[in-house]
Amino acid sequence: MMKSTILSKLRTHAPVAEKQSASNEGDKEVADYPQGRGIASNNVEDLSSDAQDGVRKIQATTQVWSRSHLVFAYVMIWVIAFVDTMQQGMSNSLLPYVTSSFQLHSLTASTMIMSNIIGGLIKLPLAKVLDIWGRPQGFLMMVGALTIGLIMMAACNNVQTYAAAQVFYWVGYNGMTYTISIFIADTSALKNRALMFAFVSSPYIATVWVGGPLATAFLNGPGFRWGYGAFAIITPLVTLPLYAVFAWNYRKAKDSGLLPDREQTRTSAQSFKHYSIEFDVIGIILLAGGLALFLLPFSLYSYQEDRWRSSLVISMIIIGGLLLIAFSLYEKYMAPVCFIPFDLLFDRTVLGACILAASLFVSFYIWDSYFSSFLQIVNDLSITQASYIVNIYSIGSCFWSIIVGILVRWSGRFKWLALYFGVPFTILGVGLMITFRQPNVNIGYIIMCQIFIAFAGGTCVITEQMAAMAATSHQYVAVVLAVEAMFANIGGAIGQTVAAAIWTGVFPQRLAEYLPEEAKANASLIYADLKVQKSYPVGSLERNAINRAYGDGQKFMLIGGTAILAVSLGATMMWRDIKVKDFKQVKGLVI
Repeated sequence: MMKSTILSKLRTHAPVAEKQSASNEGDKEVADYPQGRGIASNNVEDLSSDAQDGVRKIQATTQVWSRSHLVFAYVMIWVIAFVDTMQQGMSNSLLPYVTSSFQLHSLTASTMIMSNIIGGLIKLPLAKVLDIWGRPQGFLMMVGALTIGLIMMAACNNVQTYAAAQVFYWVGYNGMTYTISIFIADTSALKNRALMFAFVSSPYIATVWVGGPLATAFLNGPGFRWGYGAFAIITPLVTLPLYAVFAWNYRKAKDSGLLPDREQTRTSAQSFKHYSIEFDVIGIILLAGGLALFLLPFSLYSYQEDRWRSSLVISMIIIGGLLLIAFSLYEKYMAPVCFIPFDLLFDRTVLGACILAASLFVSFYIWDSYFSSFLQIVNDLSITQASYIVNIYSIGSCFWSIIVGILVRWSGRFKWLALYFGVPFTILGVGLMITFRQPNVNIGYIIMCQIFIAFAGGTCVITEQMAAMAATSHQYVAVVLAVEAMFANIGGAIGQTVAAAIWTGVFPQRLAEYLPEEAKANASLIYADLKVQKSYPVGSLERNAINRAYGDGQKFMLIGGTAILAVSLGATMMWRDIKVKDFKQVKGLVI
């Protein structure tokens, strides 16, 4: 679920525009892809002659649009973020009840694994769409996928359809938010970019209070399907104005002669072959299929009669592993265009940022996947109350990211924030929850840990993206952010896999052990349905047994989530201490 959460209201929400010079005077050395320095041009009106069409289009757009259009674009980005974060909060609260309605509560994490894999991998081909065809075109495609996903969730009648809907939704959502991140990178100076990311994420501070009550209203009213259906109507309405302002200014740039047509000599068949190679379709299929087949059995094995000895589980793991090996060999020896830009990953700052993103997401999804359910059962909170505690991370990280953005702009550096505060406090917060996320522990301790993790997370997310972007030039920002996001999403899928494996391996076993004899016959039903778990009175033998089983499962999850964070510290140490304060990376009228 992503990901960059976050100006002291950024001067009452009005971006301050400046004409970005492309002069190299005073610039510090920054790694390029595959090598070199940032964009160097003595004339701000000159477009990068070696850039792909999508990059040239956005460079031309920022040179012809007005200050009012720049401000309008950022206002619409904020509105889109507001609507989507509200929908996200509602959806997170609804998810356990959607899977429970199909008597499959334990699939809460599993439904997200495939969507995280594909949602993460889609960003690299999307980066090529944005660079080759243009930012607005990619944005519109992703809004379409997101809307289809919402419609499917509204109409689903089984958990399989819901899981497929999640794939469409997360491909669209991740792609749309990624495209917005590229818009921000295209239209902001590097020194201000952390503030812009914080500005766009600031709606979380308001919408976090709405998700739980909204979910409750739909559950108690027309049902969860109308919750998704309402946003299937609202989302296209709020996204189209942003597409329109970029498309209109692109047309203006084209009419002004900044973007002369490039001669096209390929036939339709040749174009299909060309883009299939450019997007490395074979590589994507091998990697997505391999990851899905390898990871899913770890959360699904408990539904097989023979569990780990099941032929289905064994064959999925073996075939998935072979597909991943085939992907590696294909990319090394056969692929005309590599799916993953390995030359870019040779930069230690980019690689460190990607490893940090992956390890943070692995850890987060291990301990977060069943957090809402834990709060509702063990702490006997309502959906609304549980959503407030779950969303402390969103509120805190959004608020603190504003401070981080200001500190990056003031100091011109970002590494120190992650190395001395972000990563250590994340480890502290997750580690303390091993003790505090148990039955009969004051919930205030859980809230304290959430605050630690929130402030630390707001620091890490912003600085890891700054590290990736500062290590290359504008032409490759889309690619480097796509690589970083791919690592994050695959990390999320791995985290959800581990969480589901721990949950399905620990919770039902401990539940059967702790339940009183007269309730053991209902163990499977209790395991599968959150509403059944809540139906037992607080203080009853059955409810105490359920709480103990939850505590055991959470303990193992949190130990795993803490252990993986050791990787985060090493990844941050890999970064170069790049000074971004005076570095010029973009052209035209920008923030």
